[in-house]
Amino acid sequence: MKTFKEKLKSSGPKRILALDGGGIRGALSLGYLKHLEDLLRKQHKNNELLLSDYFDLIGGTSTGSIIASALAIGMSVDEIKQKYFELGTKIFGRKYKWYRIFEIDDLMKARYDHKALDEELQGVFGDLTLGDSHALKTGLCIVAKRADTNSVWPLLNHPDGKYFDSEHGKNGSIPIWKAVRASAAAPTYFLPQSIDVGGDMGQAAFVDGGVSMANNPALKLLMVATLSGFPFKWEMGEDKILLASVGTGMTKWKRLPKKIQKNHLLNWAAELPEMLMQDASWQNQKVLQWLSNSPTAQHIDGESGDLDGDLLGFGKGKREPLLHYLRYNVTLDVDEMNKRFKPSKPYTQKDIDSLAAMDNAKNCQALYDLGLAAGAQELDQKHFPESFKIT
Repeated sequence: MKTFKEKLKSSGPKRILALDGGGIRGALSLGYLKHLEDLLRKQHKNNELLLSDYFDLIGGTSTGSIIASALAIGMSVDEIKQKYFELGTKIFGRKYKWYRIFEIDDLMKARYDHKALDEELQGVFGDLTLGDSHALKTGLCIVAKRADTNSVWPLLNHPDGKYFDSEHGKNGSIPIWKAVRASAAAPTYFLPQSIDVGGDMGQAAFVDGGVSMANNPALKLLMVATLSGFPFKWEMGEDKILLASVGTGMTKWKRLPKKIQKNHLLNWAAELPEMLMQDASWQNQKVLQWLSNSPTAQHIDGESGDLDGDLLGFGKGKREPLLHYLRYNVTLDVDEMNKRFKPSKPYTQKDIDSLAAMDNAKNCQALYDLGLAAGAQELDQKHFPESFKIT
């Protein structure tokens, strides 16, 4: 298979994989990815094929950045699953203790001890940096949020990036584990991550990339791949770019008007992050369906529908799709999941609330199995046209 440097020089269609944030619910994404890996291996008649062989750019936010980076260094989904389950149990199992008075400042700022996360990420990625072209098998984009400037940072391994190795920045020297730690520094869960980004930037303070419009990073990755300010500069077209986006499950918002009217300040403070993250994800979905004739198009709302027949792109005197877009995700809702999966023991609201929690590591296997079952229903060989098959 091609090395990353060979991929950068090659022409032909390009393939992008985008992975959502969502805490421990990344295990659900892994279930989808296992099915995707098996599907592509069957298509290519190669039982050793890795997702890093197929995709030219893999990126993610928060927990998605952990999985994306592991894929980019050539790990199989089975290998990542084992590491991820271990990681989840350790990082969400070490809370700050009230009696650790010497860490009282950290205790007041975060729920979990970041040292466990640091240790586990270093165990997976070691001393590898974003500039290590031998270890990274494909393009990598780690989406983080720079809190001191309130800007979304796509940390790239492309050697021609403006901030890769120049007077402006030295992103290529950033350890992968530290970039991932920055992307996964969810406020209230973990402390922010400080990184020396080099050049005239100096020290930067990062928080979870999900505190932005890019918790679902699919649209951001398309921009990184095609906008002239970024180094890839890939040409858009339905037969030129395939973008596959994988979620971590989305809760269904159902609130009675009377209950909303009774909300007090603490209710709103707790609910606003989830409300904004869902809005951002749906906006991503809407725009990407607007740009494509997606075979996985979802119903957006009562007025937009699934945007069938709506195309933003224009070329050759007519409206044309600008990419081949795929989206896979599960709605975490009692009625929908019981109807869809028909479990022997029906889901209860308590089950759904537990699965929706972003820090319940006990759910790793259940979330993975859910993603695997959903992947079996949703993924289709036809979603990955022969024109995007690698040679």
